[in-house]
Amino acid sequence: MVQFQRCWLKNLILQSPYCRGVLPFRKSYIPEFAFSLLFGHRRAGYSTTSGIPGVRERTLVAVKPDGVQRRLVGHITQRFEQKGFKLVGLKMLQAPEEQLSQHYHELRRKPFYPSLLHYMTSGPIVVMVWEGYNVVRTSRVMIGDTNPVEAQAGTVRGDFSIHISRNVVHASDSVEGAQREIQLWFHQKELMDWDCCDHSSTYQI
Repeated sequence: MVQFQRCWLKNLILQSPYCRGVLPFRKSYIPEFAFSLLFGHRRAGYSTTSGIPGVRERTLVAVKPDGVQRRLVGHITQRFEQKGFKLVGLKMLQAPEEQLSQHYHELRRKPFYPSLLHYMTSGPIVVMVWEGYNVVRTSRVMIGDTNPVEAQAGTVRGDFSIHISRNVVHASDSVEGAQREIQLWFHQKELMDWDCCDHSSTYQI
């Protein structure tokens, strides 16, 4: 038996997750703001984008091989979602050494650089792009100090890592660095530009 969810806006019946059919409806009776809330679409004269500067700031977060091997991808992703950030890019890959060399170019003169490349190519990584207000700085706070011994409990490294050689996750350290890293790991077409239905609950519109 088909079940329907009824909406008390005039002449409107919406298909619910339980529906097995499609019903026509007349959106002309729906006020502009109600249509946007119900469907999450951008309409002429109405945008879900906040006027707060920096809301569309983006950063790159990468779960390193040890984090993937220990099946921590879901835990890390959940923390960023629960914080309120929006995921706009995600991929899993075996990182090429050439690409890693570009990513870590500032560390190429460090004595640990060869072992770093070996470690980062030892297994697949998961790279993500997160979007939101002050996301670069906040992400760094969320993942914790580079050395897990110094990382606070409640941070990713404070909770899931015990040695600096296996510190689980990477996050861009500046807005400029984030832009460079995102361009290195993602093509523009791989990044999604979409509106969260809970945007107004996170930001002032």
